[in-house]
Amino acid sequence: MTPFELAEPATLKEAIALLDPDDPTVRPIAGGTALMLMMKAGVFRPERLVSLRNVKGLTAIEPMPDGALRIGAMMPLAALERSATVHSHSPVITCTMRTLSNIRVRNVATIGGSLAHGDPHMDMPPVLIALGAQVVAASPAGERTIPVEKLFAGYYETVLARNELITSVIVPAQGARRAAYLKCTTRAVHDWPALGVAVAFESDGARVRDARVVVSAATETPTRLAGAEQALRGGAAGDALWRQAGEAAAAEAETISDGQGSAAYKRQLVRVYVARALAAALKPDGAN
Repeated sequence: MTPFELAEPATLKEAIALLDPDDPTVRPIAGGTALMLMMKAGVFRPERLVSLRNVKGLTAIEPMPDGALRIGAMMPLAALERSATVHSHSPVITCTMRTLSNIRVRNVATIGGSLAHGDPHMDMPPVLIALGAQVVAASPAGERTIPVEKLFAGYYETVLARNELITSVIVPAQGARRAAYLKCTTRAVHDWPALGVAVAFESDGARVRDARVVVSAATETPTRLAGAEQALRGGAAGDALWRQAGEAAAAEAETISDGQGSAAYKRQLVRVYVARALAAALKPDGAN
């Protein structure tokens, strides 16, 4: 790796001031699990990294008065996995963490970093989109709230400015909604997925309401599938409806080819895994 400056601010204001909106070689670093790999490979050569490890106020998990859950951006993924508060609010997050990479990565990687990195293979973006989550981002201009489904602008791209930081993730109250996340890895179990599918919906035991279907890894960005959601709306919960939604999802998803598989292969995965994820959502905690 080439030499670089490491800044370690203690406050959010200091951290934002150290970022340069016009210099792509100045970057914030949270857990660094992805960024360090890029640096070792020579893909990214920073002049300055602004570490967020010592910034106060970014590591809390706080229930909000309206039933939502606020998660600090620097919360390690392993802490989310172990949190009883997170499990009670959104069990699908806990289940997702158990299959996300490995414990060494989860001990270091953070929820904010996994979103800001913009990698479409990440597990958490589709789950948070399915749950209707938002991020709070801070910059010299102040704070703004961004739905997670609007955060990603392209392959490894987000709508965040270079001097803007995610400070927290807000997951709304889920009420009676059921959710699940499934993924297919084509090599080692902890490898990048060829497909990730997150679903969430309400059901009165017979009919499906307010469904969300999100795919990732097979597409350039985590993507909601409106056609699959429409196919589910008002339908009778069961295998026939799940297969119908899978067919709609496969017809709609704009899959891409990469090292995990061809676009045609991933389209078939979408067809199968959307149906499986919908069925899994009705199991306890969305277990697969």
